[in-house]
Order: sequence, then structure tokens, then C-alpha cells
Amino acid sequence: MNLRNVAIIAHVDHGKTTMVDALLAQSGLFRANEATTERVMDSGDQERERGITILAKCTSIQWNGKAGETRINIIDTPGHADFGGEVERILGMVDGCVLLVDAEEGVMPQTKFVLTKALKMGLRPILCINKVDRAHADPDRVLNETFDLFAALGATDEQLDFPVIYASGRSGWATLDLAQPNDNLHPLYDLIVDHVPAPEAQARVNEPFKILNVLIESDPFLGRLLTGRIHSGKAVPGMAIKALSRDGKTIEQGRITKVLAFRGLKRQPIDEGVEAGDIVAIAGMSKATVADTLCALDVDTPLDALPIDPPTISMTVGVNDSPLAGREGDKVQSRVIRDRLLKEAEANVAIRITQTPDSDAYEVAGRGELQLGVLIENMRREGFELSISRPRVVYQTGKNGERMEPIEDVVIDVDDEFSGVVIEKLSARKAELTDMGPSGAGKTRIQLKCPSRSLIGYQGEFLTDTRGSGVLNRVFSHYEPHKGAIEGRLKGVLVSNSDGDTAAFALWNLEDRGVMFVGAGEKTYQGMIIGENSRSDDLDVNPIKGKQLTNVRASGKDEAVRLTPPRKMSLEQAIAYIEEDELVEVTPKSIRLRKEVLNPSFRKKRVRAD
Repeated sequence: MNLRNVAIIAHVDHGKTTMVDALLAQSGLFRANEATTERVMDSGDQERERGITILAKCTSIQWNGKAGETRINIIDTPGHADFGGEVERILGMVDGCVLLVDAEEGVMPQTKFVLTKALKMGLRPILCINKVDRAHADPDRVLNETFDLFAALGATDEQLDFPVIYASGRSGWATLDLAQPNDNLHPLYDLIVDHVPAPEAQARVNEPFKILNVLIESDPFLGRLLTGRIHSGKAVPGMAIKALSRDGKTIEQGRITKVLAFRGLKRQPIDEGVEAGDIVAIAGMSKATVADTLCALDVDTPLDALPIDPPTISMTVGVNDSPLAGREGDKVQSRVIRDRLLKEAEANVAIRITQTPDSDAYEVAGRGELQLGVLIENMRREGFELSISRPRVVYQTGKNGERMEPIEDVVIDVDDEFSGVVIEKLSARKAELTDMGPSGAGKTRIQLKCPSRSLIGYQGEFLTDTRGSGVLNRVFSHYEPHKGAIEGRLKGVLVSNSDGDTAAFALWNLEDRGVMFVGAGEKTYQGMIIGENSRSDDLDVNPIKGKQLTNVRASGKDEAVRLTPPRKMSLEQAIAYIEEDELVEVTPKSIRLRKEVLNPSFRKKRVRAD
């Protein structure tokens, strides 16, 4: 049987996972009466809730087309820049890729990122212009944009000679020529089989066994599962193997207890073994991790692991030391938090964990606020209580000793009327305008180069300025010398000066001061942030003071207490909102904002000392 390994890569929301749904459905994988779900590859809770792909996942289909019986291993990749580490890891497992580009939006920042990685590895992409049935689709413009991007990224003549196919993943059809309509995806299957080469590793089937581990996960019955593409030889259950680190040191020796290969959506145990070129998961090792080589006992040279781009954003994660600590979560000790963070860093190569001078806190560095927010959200659902600092950019030192900061490519689509305020706000944050023009349907596309730190906390302000209609996309570009100070949050906060339950009467009187973050009857403590001040300074207030009742009847009618609904923040919004002297308290049931120093007297002393 023929074998093809292919990755589907694209910018976020350009239709990768929907396209994989259609490919699976038309391959005959499901029974006629079998119940299926939308975005079947997005299996995680957060993936379904957020509507994005977070982890790269593999599936396998069998296709009987012009070239005969072929098994196609398809890897669905994340489209969001924060999860680019997943894309970087899995491109080493495939021999080709399908680059999806939206027929209306065209080339976007993540399109450039994933295409750069694919071209560097020598892959010959297939361009699939998706969503060509949209009202404002312009496939000819998108094709020209994509060709220009290939040329700008230094594609070889062979890579520039890419095949083009037009498709609608949601409707489940593809065609090589828009003048010839089609009602199925058969042309895409055949194009993958024709254009993607068979794995070179198939020629090394008689050599000693080697596989580079790319993904790691845990199974409650099989233990640690290590996934990768077999580089040479054959993986057979019961075979003695060892794990080599990148520098060639032996980590452990053991035996393969199970070989699992992707067959459809499920991994199935293969007893007779799997040959070189196929993507498999191997059980039986307890210490080997990502980028380690699993090999036969007589092999001494590890496989080269691809370099991963460094993290650009970091935050401090520590124990929750607020007066309400330990009431909602059961995992509150620093030792338990450290073990969980190290476990995450082992499986996710784009995250880096370091110990801070404070023994109860750890520095977690990643690609962006969303990636770190997903990690914290997973931890709170597992029962952890944490305190989170404001995100900071990861600086580097230049050749001449100067401070270098990360710069991002930013593409913004907004209604024409809001383009002025967006450019004004970002220019004040040291962004440089590189291109601007109409994108159709009364919208303007603005392209900028912007320091990463100026985008921290800007998303909420951006949505307010554009009445929720703007779309901001960003991806790390390079490092440049430090741009100087950038103005932070313009408004101060209202800080509780008492412990207890908030009173409706007190909050009603405080509404003139600003916007409340808490409602009546909620737990509060000294140093907790309960609202946003309408002025630029912080203000200590008493939110628990109730109305003084007497037995003297008032001549006038008591005013009814009607509270404005409080502003409730999501985890990412809270992390982006806080300043350097503030923390986010995260528990399984609550997200609270607080001052790092709770006592107001100590807080003022620290300000004077600074």
C-alpha cells in the first residue's frame, strides 16, 4: 500500500479543521448511520469552547484513487500564533503540506509563519484556496498574494511551482478549475497522492530502528506514549530499545510494550510491527521526552531535532496567598504547582519554566498571552489555586550589549470609520505602520510592526475602540533594540480596605467612582481590586459598609438600590488588565484581581521606597 504523510497548515479560522472533517467524512471512515460531530479533531474541552485548535493531532484515511490504494496520514495543526511550537515540531514528521488560505482574507501573519517553516524544511506545499463560495471571495488576488509571499520567503523554483486547488471545506468540494464545478473532495485526495512524495524512510526499512519523539502524552493504561515518524527500521512489540538525548547520552533502556498506529480517528495496536515512514505512538518508556531519539540498542547517534523559536512572553506563577486561599481548590502547595508546570514544559517545547528567587513562585515563558492563559485555565480546572503576575516580554542582549525586545507583525481588519483611532492608539505604543489599504466590504486592512509589550492589554481597548467589529492578528517577527517607555493603563483601580461580604448599599454609593468588578454579596478582602477608578490614581474604598438603620421614620421615601451589573473579566482579560504591582488570583471557581501587597500602609511605603 502507498503511504503519504501530509500536514494541513493555515492561519487561524481559515478552515483547517473543517476541511479535515470533510476529508474524513468522504473517505468512507464513518458508517452511513454513525453520529459525528463538527470539528471532530478538536477533542479538548478548551478547543471546543474557544473554537480553535490548540494541539496538533494526527488522523489517517485510506484512499483508493488514480494511484491505487493509499493510506494518507493527515496532521491537523493549530492556526493561532501562540501555539506555533506545535507546528514547528510536527513538520518534521511529514513529506508535504497543504497550505490553506481564505479566499476573502488572503495572506495573514500566521500564513507567513507556517509557510516559512515549511519552506525551510524543503517541503513542496499544495496551495488550497478555501472558502471560494464566500460573497467577497477573490481567489485571483489571493493566488497572487500567496505567490508573492513564496517569492519573498526565498522559495526554490521547485517550491514556486506549487499546484493550486480551489475548495469549500464546509460544503465539501474541491476543484482544480473554478470553471468546472465539482461536488466532492476527490481532486484534493488525488493531488495529495500525486504531489506529496512517499516517505524517504521507506528505503531504510532494513536499517536499525530509529524514531525521533515529537509528541508526548499519558495514557491511564499504557503510561507514557511517545509519538513520531519511524526514521528507519521497524517497530515491533517486545523489541528492546533505548532512548538517546540530543547529545547522544543514554537516558534509559526498555522494551516496546505497544505500537499504536493511526487508523482513522483512533490509534490501534499493531502486533506485527510498523515499518519506516509511518507515524506511530510507542509505549514502554518512562523517562524519554520530546526531541529524544528512541532506537535499537546498537545505535549510538541520535537524530537531529529541529530548533524551536524562543518564548517571547513570560509571567510569574506562584501560590495563592490571599485571605481566601484554600477554600475552592485542593492543589495549593508550591511543590504541586512546580511538578505540574514541569510536566507541561516536558510535553510542550514552546514553554520554559525557571525558578524565581522567591521559592513559592516560578517564571513561565511562552509565545503569547493566549498560550499562557490556556495553561492556567487547564490548571484551574484541575483544582489548582494560583496567583499570576502581569505578562512581561522576554528581552535579549544584542551584539553590542544593547537591550533587544521582540517585534511582531500585526494585521488589523477594521471598518473604515475606526482605522484612525486604531492607528493613533498603536502609534502612541511605538508601532510602525508598514501598509494600509481597503480590504473590501467597507473595511480597511492595516499592517504594522509593533513591540510585543505594547500589545499586552491592548486587545480589550481595541475591541472597545472598534465596537467589537475589528480583528487583530499578530505573529512574532524578530528582535529590535528597545523602543523606550510605553504608557500603561490610564485609569487607576478601586481597592477594598476591609474583609467581608460586599454590601449593595456600599457598591451603589461607589458607582460614581468608577466601574465595579464585583456584585453584592461577594467575598472581598483588604487589598482586593473591586473596580476601576474613573481617575488615574488608585483609591482605597469600603465595599462592605451597610446602610445605618434607625427607628426614626424618614419624611422622604427611601431610594431604591439598583446596581449596574459588574464587569466580569475572563482569565485572559484579567491577566492583560493588571499592572506590575497587581496579581490575578485564580481558583477553580473564581478569578479575582488584587494588589501584590495587600496592606495599604505597606503599599505606600513601597511606593515611597521606589
